[in-house]
Amino acid sequence: MTRFGYTLMTEQSGPRELVRYAVAAEDLGFDFEVMSDHYSPWLTEQGHAPYAWTTLGAVAQATSRVGLMTYVTCPTLRYHPAVVAQKAATLQILAEGRFTLGLGSGENLNEHVVGEGWPAIQDRQDMLAEAVEIIRALHTGELVDHRGEYFQVDSARVWDVPDEGVEIGLAVAGDRAIEALAPLGDHLIGVEPESSLVEGWNAVDGAKRIGSDARAIGQIPICWDPDRDTAVKKAHEQFRWFGGGWPVNADLPTPAGFAGATQFVRPEDVADSIPCGPDLDAVVEAVSAYWKAGFTDIALVQIGDDGQDRFLAEAAGPLLEKLRAAAPGATG
Repeated sequence: MTRFGYTLMTEQSGPRELVRYAVAAEDLGFDFEVMSDHYSPWLTEQGHAPYAWTTLGAVAQATSRVGLMTYVTCPTLRYHPAVVAQKAATLQILAEGRFTLGLGSGENLNEHVVGEGWPAIQDRQDMLAEAVEIIRALHTGELVDHRGEYFQVDSARVWDVPDEGVEIGLAVAGDRAIEALAPLGDHLIGVEPESSLVEGWNAVDGAKRIGSDARAIGQIPICWDPDRDTAVKKAHEQFRWFGGGWPVNADLPTPAGFAGATQFVRPEDVADSIPCGPDLDAVVEAVSAYWKAGFTDIALVQIGDDGQDRFLAEAAGPLLEKLRAAAPGATG
C-alpha cells in the first residue's frame, strides 16, 4: 500500500500559514503530514523557522484524520531525549494516536545554536541510539534512571502517556546506520529513493519488516506552477541547497554557509533534479522512483510559501488522483 503525504515545511512558512495548509491538505485527502523541525531555514530566501512542536500541537487540534509526523527531530543536542519523550507523548494524546515520532542524527544548522559543538557522524548515530532507548523507557510511564555514555536521566517519569504509545521512525543512510538503528525503530525514514535502504533494513535481525510491520517514509521536493520558468526560478532561489546531498547538508552551520556552498548552482541544475512547472505527469514520474525502491509512504514538498494556496487549490487534488492511479495499492 502506498500512502502520500504533504510536507509542512517550517523553513518556508509561518506557523499560522502552516496550520491553514495542514487543514487544506487533510481536506484534499492526503494520508499524512510531516513537519520539519528547524531552528533556521536552509537559505535566507526561505525566511522562516517557527517552532515545530507548538505548531504541531495546533495542527493536531485543527485536523482530525490525517497522520502527523516530525520529519525529523534530533533528540540529542538541542533537545535532551527526556524532553523529546515528554513532547512526543503529549502530542500523541492531542492527536489521538495519529502521531509518529520521526528522529534523526540532526544537522549542524539547527543543533549548533546551543553551543555544544558538532560531533562526528559515528558519535551522532551512537547518541541517537541511546536517545531512542531513553525515549522508549519513558514512554512506558515508569520511573527512569539512566547513566549512559552520552546522557543522564535522574528520576524522570512522563506522567501523561498515550495508551497506544508513540511509534518511532528513524532516518538512516548507509549500512552502518541501518545495522545499528533498524532494530530500534518502528519505521525507516529515507531522503533518497534507494532500494538498498529498504533491502538493508529488512535484512537486519530484529528489525520490523517494511511492507508488513514497518513503513519506509520518503520525501521529494516539487515546484508546481502554471509557468515553468517561474517554478524553476523559485526552486533555484529557495531549494538549491538540496543538491549538496546529506553528507554536506548535515555539516554546514548557517544559511550563509549554504549560500556560499551553492553559489555556483544554476537554475537548470535544480530543474534537472526537481520537477518544476505545470506537468503533473512529470511529478508522478519523479515520485514513482520511491515506490519502485520499496517505499510505502512519500511526502511531497511544494517549494515556496507564495503559491502554496494555489498549489493546494488547483494542483494537489489532481496530482493525488494521478499518483494513486499509478502507485501500487495506493490508499484513497
